[in-house]
Amino acid sequence: EAIICMDISNSMKAEDVAPSRLDKSKMLVESMVDHFTNDKVGLVVFAGDAFVQLPITSDYVSAKMFLQNIDPSHIGTQGTDIARAIQVAMHSFTQQEKVGRAIIVITDGEDHEGGAEKAAEQARKKGINVFILGVGSTKGSPIPDGQGGYMQDASGQVVMSALNETMCQQVAKAGSGTYIHVDNTSDAQEELNDALTKLQKGETNSVIYSEYDEQFQAFGIIVLLLLIADVCLLEARNPLTKNWRIFKKNG
Repeated sequence: EAIICMDISNSMKAEDVAPSRLDKSKMLVESMVDHFTNDKVGLVVFAGDAFVQLPITSDYVSAKMFLQNIDPSHIGTQGTDIARAIQVAMHSFTQQEKVGRAIIVITDGEDHEGGAEKAAEQARKKGINVFILGVGSTKGSPIPDGQGGYMQDASGQVVMSALNETMCQQVAKAGSGTYIHVDNTSDAQEELNDALTKLQKGETNSVIYSEYDEQFQAFGIIVLLLLIADVCLLEARNPLTKNWRIFKKNG
């Protein structure tokens, strides 16, 4: 199962990746879905907020239709809240057992709201790998304003949007996933397909700690404490065991 988190902030309109960061991302996801067979896919869109564009499904025709309709105008709150996108995605999977789960975040990392690494760690602990696809150039690019010009700041200067590659790499590492740079080549497509194939076959090198592990660990501690309490009570109540003291008091 894969949940695609698509950044639709205004900076994704930049054209340093042709035809634009957003359109290139759509093409990449569409190609990825074309390689799916028995997999399920869902779509989450985000900017300063995040919401489910398409609940997880195996209907690839619908998935591609919803994908093509994604537009920055769908979210009025600007920004790039990756943490919120990961959190929404985490709650979008089915309850099916023994399936590989991946969150694929496609973003340029601009206007990062904070908390993305922590969210990726939470996903990892639930057995979900977080992949980050960084779209664009680290050198920066202007953002078309839709009227033949480019977006400007309050002082009239053209806004330059650059890929925050370092942040993207850190989030992927926290989520035991892979960081892939999306540029004007087809390399990203091949890397993503290869990474997902390994995930499906259980060949990923990353160690995933599930909630079950944490629950079992907590249960083990409780049982140990109960055993200690039981031994202490036995020592106190049974005079025959007074010379067997396991826990000796000093002084």
